[in-house]
Order: sequence, then C-alpha cells, then structure tokens
Amino acid sequence: MTETVDQRIPSTRVIRHRAEPGPQANAQMARHLGVPDHHVRIGHRVAETFEAMAKQGQVPDVIVGHTGWGSMMFVKDVLPNVPALGYCEFFYRAEGADIGFAPDDQPDSDTRKRLRLRNMAQLLSLEAMDGGISPTHWQRSLYPTEHRARIAVCHEGVDTRVFRSDASASLKLPDGRVLKAGDPPIVTFVARDLEPYRGFPQALAAAAKVAREHPNALFVFVGGDGVSYGAPPPGGGSWRDHLLQSLEVPADRFLFPGVVPHAVLRQLFQISAAHIYLTYPFVLSWSALEAMACGALVIGSDTAPMQEVVSSGRNGLLVPFFDTDALAGALSDALRHPERYTEMRAAARRTIEQRFRLGDCIARQMMLLDKATNSAQTSNISLVSSA
Repeated sequence: MTETVDQRIPSTRVIRHRAEPGPQANAQMARHLGVPDHHVRIGHRVAETFEAMAKQGQVPDVIVGHTGWGSMMFVKDVLPNVPALGYCEFFYRAEGADIGFAPDDQPDSDTRKRLRLRNMAQLLSLEAMDGGISPTHWQRSLYPTEHRARIAVCHEGVDTRVFRSDASASLKLPDGRVLKAGDPPIVTFVARDLEPYRGFPQALAAAAKVAREHPNALFVFVGGDGVSYGAPPPGGGSWRDHLLQSLEVPADRFLFPGVVPHAVLRQLFQISAAHIYLTYPFVLSWSALEAMACGALVIGSDTAPMQEVVSSGRNGLLVPFFDTDALAGALSDALRHPERYTEMRAAARRTIEQRFRLGDCIARQMMLLDKATNSAQTSNISLVSSA
C-alpha cells in the first residue's frame, strides 16, 4: 500500500491510499490528537522548568514522575545524567482491562486507535526512563513486556495507625442522627464519583434489594456526582439521578453525602457492617485498602485488581461484578449473621499490615530511589532484582 504508484510490480497488487484524509477522518484525527497534544505541551513545560533550574545550578539527584500525563517525556533530554523513575499507574489496552469489560461497550477501531495514541506519552517516557514503579502486580502486568522488566512493584501504602478498627467510633449526620456500628447495620460504598467504573449501578441495585429484606439497615453512598472515568448517563446529568429514576429506595435510609473529608471516611469504615467495593479492571482505589485496614468486611468485585488483594472467603468476599443478586445475597448474609465474618475482618486488617503498611512501603520506595541514585553511572538501573 502506498500513496503514489510509481511503478508496477509483476504479480503484486499495489493499492493506493488517499493522499489526504476526508472530512470524517480529519474530524476523527482531531479528536485523537487532543490528548497526546496536551501531553506534549505538559512535557515541554516541565522540560523548560528543569532547564531553567539547571542554569541556576539546581540539578535534582533523582526525578520521579507519572508516565501517563506527559510530564516525563523530555526529562532525560534536558537532564540526561539525572536518574529518572516513572510512576507506572495504568497502561491502556483494548482487551484485558477496563475497555471492553462491559458487554455492551466493546471497542471499535476508532477506540483502539485512540488508546494507542493515549499511550504515546507513556511509551516515549518509558523508553527514556531508567526504571519504573507500579503500585500493584496487575497494574504492572499491563505494560509491554520489554518495559515490564524495569518496573518494580511498590504500593504507596496505608497508614495503619490512622486506619484501624475502633469499636467506639461514631458519625454524626447533618440531621442530628449519630451512627454507630451494629444498630442499625450500615452498608457503605465509597468512590471518587458515583459511576459505572466503580460499580455504582450494581451497588445501588443490590442495596435496594437488601433494603427490602432489612428494613432497619442504612446505606451510605459516598462520592461526587461527576464522572471521573467513562461517560455520563444517556441524556446527561448524574448517574445517581439517572438510576434513582427507576429505583425506589427510602430516602431516609439511603444517604448520599457527596464528597467527605478523609477522617469521615475512616469513621464510616469503622462503623460499616459491610463495605461494597466494585471496580472495572482498572486502578485499585486506596479506599478499598483503607476499609480493610479498619477491619471492615469488604465485599468486592471478582476482578483482577481485587483478586490481588482479597482471597474470597478468607479476608473478604468477591462476587461477579455484574451479578447484583450475588452482591445482594452476600450483603444480606453479612447483615443477618455478622458473627460469621469476625475472623474475615481481622484477616483483612492483617493483609494490610503485612503487605501495605505505610512505613514498609515508604522504606521500599526509599530503597528504590537510593538504588537509582547510586546506580546513576551505569547504563541500566535494575529495580526489579530486589523486588
């Protein structure tokens, strides 16, 4: 295939493609190029800042930055001798992760092209980086094999001194009610925004079923009404308003406080009878780990991010993401027989203490940074060997 046919090759079919794209293709390219163009602009601004600092004699010992937004694209071009580590949070794929997870949302060729361009900043950054850090093994597994060997796994960590169980915990509502653990039983759900990526439709539908079986239970859904990931509902507006049009739930028992301070989240986890955490195969939320650290019974989705943390039946429960009946059944049993899940709650806390304790994670991060700076004279910094 070629733009111009200069000569014919015997027994070979030569196809000529359009020299200039048509109007539809131009519009498509404009949509595709918006994100990478933004990333390049960020990369240029970061590089200019580092150049200005270097001229004033301010050269960093090591640079760590997110690979996905463009900020690390040109760092090694202006400071080639400074070790640079990329924070490798999520590499977009058309299969095996969030895209195409919903049965009714399969990627077309336009989506696949858009995803490839969205990864452009990461690929250019990774090619120049001395190494990388991913918070979980699954998130690391999304990266191309040729880069994966240079990416270590180290989570940011959870402060287990702050996020811990507290039998005396309580939470005062704006209407004056004071919530405590057990009476009434409280089901919690937390997300940055109440949207499909974090299973809000499934959680709300399951909660509506459980509410009919447990007439004294309260349901607290924390999160904004925007869209952090994915798309807004048909017709616009918030997913909360959209879903409540078709679901009948008692307003006095379904609470939507919006975005709340971190301290309030901790109190919610401490008084929760069951905490719902559903997620597409996407970035694992800190809130799931914080809930486990507080000894909450986490009922999560049987998706890769949660499978890495929760062993169903040991330190939590996992249910199929789209199976609202299974979720409702797990919630109902947790409310009806809380004594069955005492050891599971304790095991959840132990999991965080053993694998995600803030002090341990910081120590490992510092070890990786020290290794990078001490190996600055070598051509290849291996962060993974000591993982």
